[in-house]
Amino acid sequence: MLDGFPRTPLASVSPTPVEPMDRLGEALGLAPGRLWVKRDDVNGVGGGGNKVRKLEFLVGDALEQGCDTLVTGGGRQSNHCRITAAAAAKLGLACTIVLTSPRPSVPTGNVLLDEVLRPDIVWAGTRDYYGAEAAIEEVCERLTAEGRRPYRMPVGGASTVGALGYVACGLELAEQVPDVALVVTADGSGGTHAGLVAGLGDHGRVLGVDVGTRPDLDERVPEKAAEVAVLAGLPAPAGSVQLDHDRVGPGYGAPTDECREALHLAATLEGLLLDPVYTGKAMAGLVAAAREGRLPSSGSVVFVHTGGTPALFAHAYADWIRSYRP
Repeated sequence: MLDGFPRTPLASVSPTPVEPMDRLGEALGLAPGRLWVKRDDVNGVGGGGNKVRKLEFLVGDALEQGCDTLVTGGGRQSNHCRITAAAAAKLGLACTIVLTSPRPSVPTGNVLLDEVLRPDIVWAGTRDYYGAEAAIEEVCERLTAEGRRPYRMPVGGASTVGALGYVACGLELAEQVPDVALVVTADGSGGTHAGLVAGLGDHGRVLGVDVGTRPDLDERVPEKAAEVAVLAGLPAPAGSVQLDHDRVGPGYGAPTDECREALHLAATLEGLLLDPVYTGKAMAGLVAAAREGRLPSSGSVVFVHTGGTPALFAHAYADWIRSYRP
């Protein structure tokens, strides 16, 4: 179905595995065989993660257009920026990433890996989501004036082309877990959520857990899901967007008690490492839905592990990790 789109192979595992989480499921009151994890964290270049799927289509589009420089941006601990830099290195392309933070005195977590991968890094200072998009556009204009051919990717790679990667994931899941009733994912810029909805065909089958990246997910996710469904030649998704906005805490990347408990449960019951920025908050959303009786009464629930473990090694989270007492 997606064979007609330019696509650059970056994945190391396809399809990514789906594994049972029966011990965590039991702790949440779910019968054996009902709770699963889709391991997109093990996939592809630069440490892997969900952005690999998006970048296969984005880089394919960039090469089709004759671009020589990948340009994108995100927060200080952006997984998308790390993996974009890795993909560029693998393919011999230039790369510029815009990080919306003051430059830290000591690089840790994803920032350290960015420095290993050696993209050009623009430290744009503190900016909101659309301020980050404006900074990416400014960089593209400068590179064009310098005679380069930049390929502009939005924060998180959340373009319609990028979302095709999660249409592919939705189609994979439908084959791997035929009775999938609900997929739970972290919602940053919204592209992963939108692609899953288009691939599965129904907003009611995807719960996005807002991590505080983008202020208008309620409007943008259904808009993007409809656009990518048209692009992929799929029917318009049914139902209404499902979003949990209650796990953000003080803001993007800010630690919360719920997130720390979710990290603890996943690690000690399943040996599964989550991160403080994305997957920890997404798992906190799943835990809350189970405890509050909001999960489907039958069928499988699949948690999409979108990666991001390097953020665990960010200096800012060390005391938070160490001080937890279950």
